[in-house]
Amino acid sequence: MSIEELRDALLAYRPFDEKETLDRETMLRYLAEDPAHILTRENEEAHFTASAWVVDQKREKVLMVFHNIYQSWSWTGGHADGESDLLKVALKEVSEESGLTQLKVVSNDIFSVEVLPVAAHVKRGKTVKEHLHLNCTYLIEADESEKLAVKPDENSAVAWFPTEEAIARCSEEQMRPIYRKLTDKVNLLKNEEC
Repeated sequence: MSIEELRDALLAYRPFDEKETLDRETMLRYLAEDPAHILTRENEEAHFTASAWVVDQKREKVLMVFHNIYQSWSWTGGHADGESDLLKVALKEVSEESGLTQLKVVSNDIFSVEVLPVAAHVKRGKTVKEHLHLNCTYLIEADESEKLAVKPDENSAVAWFPTEEAIARCSEEQMRPIYRKLTDKVNLLKNEEC
């Protein structure tokens, strides 16, 4: 996927709510302003990331990792680091952070968009200033019986939770509405498939 295809995917994406409409506009603006660096951390103001909302086959459970920096249960995901194929990034992050290898992409299309403010923090001994993550989320299905493994430099636990429990276990207040939105979207999808 090229940067132009990423732009086209964002243009084709149908926002779920008003916040997503605004977030998509912000993402497209940053993409137009700095196409050379928007996929890398060289853009210290904002850069693209990809996340995965990993559900079980019945879509009743969610895979979460306990994130070391944020000290919270969260989805899997990470920086694009120059890769414009954000689905590829999301899949790589799921495998690295959870040990899962048998992943089913529910759709190649973006499942959700979010502009996520990131507070200043220290990562691997280096100070990272406050910035924005321009995040595309993808819906991934996995087998909950597959063995899980932590990635010690990023997380200290990996587990499947019933959806409502996953949301409740997240200690980042700003993330709970996003996880609620993702859950609502999965439920709508389940209803459409019935």
